[in-house]
Amino acid sequence: MDFKLTSEEEAFRDEVRAFIKENLSEEARKDPNFMATWLKNVREKRWVGFNWPEEYGGGGGGIMEQVILKEEMSKAGAPPLGTSMMGLQWVGPAIIEYGTEEQKKQFLPDILDSKYQWCTGYSEPGSGSDLASLQCRAVRDGDEYVVNGQKIWTSGAAYSKWIILLTRTDFDTEDKHDGITCLLVEMDSPGVEVRPIKNMAGSSHFAEVFFEDVRVPVKNLLGDESKGWAVTVSALAHERSGISEVAGLVSQLAQVVGLAKRTQKNGRPASEDPGIRQRLAKADAVIEGMRLNGQRFLTKQLKGEKLSSETSINKLHRAFLAIEMGEIALEIQGSTSQYTESTDGAGDDLGRWTSGALGWPAVVIGGGTPNIQRNIIAERILGLPKD
Repeated sequence: MDFKLTSEEEAFRDEVRAFIKENLSEEARKDPNFMATWLKNVREKRWVGFNWPEEYGGGGGGIMEQVILKEEMSKAGAPPLGTSMMGLQWVGPAIIEYGTEEQKKQFLPDILDSKYQWCTGYSEPGSGSDLASLQCRAVRDGDEYVVNGQKIWTSGAAYSKWIILLTRTDFDTEDKHDGITCLLVEMDSPGVEVRPIKNMAGSSHFAEVFFEDVRVPVKNLLGDESKGWAVTVSALAHERSGISEVAGLVSQLAQVVGLAKRTQKNGRPASEDPGIRQRLAKADAVIEGMRLNGQRFLTKQLKGEKLSSETSINKLHRAFLAIEMGEIALEIQGSTSQYTESTDGAGDDLGRWTSGALGWPAVVIGGGTPNIQRNIIAERILGLPKD
């Protein structure tokens, strides 16, 4: 497929670059109200939810323009296009595809306006990698569902207003993927308890969430009852398919290379060390492979085809890179890599690589562990037997 941009697409790229130059200058970033101004400006451009339908406040943009927008923003190190990233990446697209008209009008504009955060109630203590084995129960009682159960490793639960929640409404099914129902639940509902989980770096991005006789209106059912697995698959495909992630990885690799050039290892720049150079070259090759896979995904989308299991390939590569690039940086820093905060000994990277290393599980495990991605690739793409 020819990926040369049309004249209209080139014009849009120029527009995005001009916007970045004006709104991401050093002077603009020094303004104490910078983030609020940034969110206001990108919202006015309708670049938040750029490919969402215009009738719900989105930009109604095409796939190629969406790719251009994300790539340019990522290259420039721009702030997010909206603060409700879970809402923009997972929840919003799921509501657009499976939601009722009432749900679309209620939730989509607020997500675009960054009014509040969303979190995702998927994993459970006994249902992480095998998500379809979840046991959180929802029982229909008139115009409400009564939810009981527990979720764990829920990102952002402590500061989210809503949760997109997977529950089981039917325990008597031949296929474990049946009987799962997706509900939209307010986090301040009676019976919801959030217990933050502190990670090795000292932050509490994850949490346990407990549900005890939580009543959820039936109108908050997303999709069909007992068919919530389809909603989940769609949401995860959206999370794993972004081409813009590659631009971010290119930038991260450039930072590691910069660190190697200005750090001494055995009396010379670490960038001249054969082992370091080889590992950096391998990371570069993996990122290029992700870029080419992204082009394949883009081709399918331009043809109107849905993304499915093939997105696990880039998810697996992303897990490898999250660890490998961090480990290279830590090796380059040597003894100063023990620091996790801004100290005299932490060097010009201020302990960022160490803090990132302690938070690797969030990137590596979140959305599906590497072993699960390998199984998906083996069974669903390569057609290999399970036994």
